[in-house]
Amino acid sequence: MSEPLLVLRDVHRHYGTGDTTVRVLEAANLSVNGGELVALVAPSGAGKSTLLHLSGLLESPQSGEVEIMGIKTSKLGDRGRTQLRRSTVGYVYQFHHLLPEFTALENVSMPQMIAGKSPDEAKGRSMELLDLLGIAARASHRPAELSGGEQQRVAIARAAANHPKVILADEPTGNLDPETSDIVFEALQSLIRVEGAAALIATHNHELARRANRIVTLRGGLVVDHQL
Repeated sequence: MSEPLLVLRDVHRHYGTGDTTVRVLEAANLSVNGGELVALVAPSGAGKSTLLHLSGLLESPQSGEVEIMGIKTSKLGDRGRTQLRRSTVGYVYQFHHLLPEFTALENVSMPQMIAGKSPDEAKGRSMELLDLLGIAARASHRPAELSGGEQQRVAIARAAANHPKVILADEPTGNLDPETSDIVFEALQSLIRVEGAAALIATHNHELARRANRIVTLRGGLVVDHQL
């Protein structure tokens, strides 16, 4: 594995003021290397989504530093954060959020064309990813014609379309049966290895978490190593 691509240093995040303040993260530290998949396992309400949002620059900490590819983001304005997020972060949600009127190929191609790639370049990259994830034969199908596992693999391909260096996933197998979850998680692992991305995956699935390179949890506002 390579150098850290995602680093959180002494990150604090709280909500509310005064007696109603909820302190979610207190001096939290985390480092994820390229090619590494870190599973985040914690109870509901512990702050998993907050940690993912901070890592993906969707939220800002009250203090501390979030670094992506060595870039310190605390001094960046909204425009700079947005540009960095678009160019370096891929996000996979529990529900696939595919556009229903477009095919799998078109769903994966769209973010690439928005980023300035030609249709041919986008198609080539999309087919490469769909093939890697084992669903190239379904490229011309719309989401309604795909199974739940196929839809989620298309969503993973879309998240990886622009070669992000950080991949974040929030319960990516949460809506799937155990057998399909296994297939999707294996596909995600393969993608991370091939792309050399740093991946942070929030999951309640302990069996899948054991297959990650490392497991962390949230305890008292800190990110700590965790053994299942």
